[in-house]
Amino acid sequence: MAQNPPNGDHEPAAPIPVDPEFIRHNDDDSALGDCDIASLHAEPSLHGSVLQFREIHGRTYHNFGSTEYWGPNDNDQNDGLDLHHQALLILNDGKLFRSPLENPQAILDVGTGTGLWAVQVADEYPSAQVVGTDLSPIQPSWVPPNCRFELDDMTQPWTYDENHFDLIHIRCLMGSIEDWTKLYSEAFRCLKPGGWLEHTDFAVHITSDDGSVPPGSVYDTWNRIFAEAGARTNKTFAVDDGHMARCMEEAGFSGPINIKDHKLPLGAWPAERKWKEIGGYVVLGCDYGLEGYVLYVTTNVLGWELHQVQELLQGMRAAFRNQSWHAHFPW
Repeated sequence: MAQNPPNGDHEPAAPIPVDPEFIRHNDDDSALGDCDIASLHAEPSLHGSVLQFREIHGRTYHNFGSTEYWGPNDNDQNDGLDLHHQALLILNDGKLFRSPLENPQAILDVGTGTGLWAVQVADEYPSAQVVGTDLSPIQPSWVPPNCRFELDDMTQPWTYDENHFDLIHIRCLMGSIEDWTKLYSEAFRCLKPGGWLEHTDFAVHITSDDGSVPPGSVYDTWNRIFAEAGARTNKTFAVDDGHMARCMEEAGFSGPINIKDHKLPLGAWPAERKWKEIGGYVVLGCDYGLEGYVLYVTTNVLGWELHQVQELLQGMRAAFRNQSWHAHFPW
């Protein structure tokens, strides 16, 4: 979590205690039990000919402008995004943002995805005007009257007026931005004096604190894939090395930059109930979105064959269900 806060400190993430009684009785059981995906994911607002999406190996991708984005925009991927949204809500104790704003009246959600965050923040602040932008028109058509969605490319110059927004929210754009300073500069220009930029992202580098994931596991392959893909496209997936804070400073943010680290468990192995629930949503979201995470970067960027991708997916899903591995994502 990187934002422009009052104290400007860096709060590292503490290790997550492991539940010694954690047992998953059946490899086919989800870490959550029953989970109604439909209740988390709204119906998309596509109307046939709005856009003809590109299709790559049976998955659909945006077809807007020339910007390449690695994530699919179909239902499986979107369900995964909404599950991760739920994990973040639990992580933040139900809060949609951490910025110290009492009643923001102009809010921008950059790269809104399914639009779930924008819809919920519009419901919470009915007097605010909320705008969500994305490359894909996959957002719901039934939204609060104070919420709207726009098809837009955030990497191009923004069309919004200067000093317009109280809050600009960015989330999960790893691997999609070549020039973070440029993006943050647009946010800086469009924020009101005293406005807040809040950026939440996670590093795709899977690790563990207790050494339970052995060297040479499939997670090492996963980590290498995204490191290589980021290097080839010049759009890094590494967001946990202080790079984002430096880019914010370069963009003109004069206040202290606050970075709050978290560890999102990959499974229901934590001892604490809150973290167990978060881990369940995280691993379920990863299971839904797994193919979409790797398909484009492995085939289009790294030149893999499809059979190699399928072998990776099998290995990853087996790792997800390995109850003795206490893995997590840095967030």
